[in-house]
Amino acid sequence: MGSTVLSLRIDGELLDRLRRHAARRGMTVQDYVVQTLVRDDFDERFHAAVDETEKFYGAEPRHADPADRVT
Repeated sequence: MGSTVLSLRIDGELLDRLRRHAARRGMTVQDYVVQTLVRDDFDERFHAAVDETEKFYGAEPRHADPADRVT
């Protein structure tokens, strides 16, 4: 799997917050953002899979509450 460049324009305050979060984890801003995107994508796919499994077995699908997310 190759990689592609994604360019974002963000304000300075957000970039500073991203730098602080990344630094606390010993990461670059780029690695921190990518990890966050991958985690969010996994969460969405996981919840969709759980809903499909519950439908298959006849259980009432639960709808993910954004407040339940682990970050």
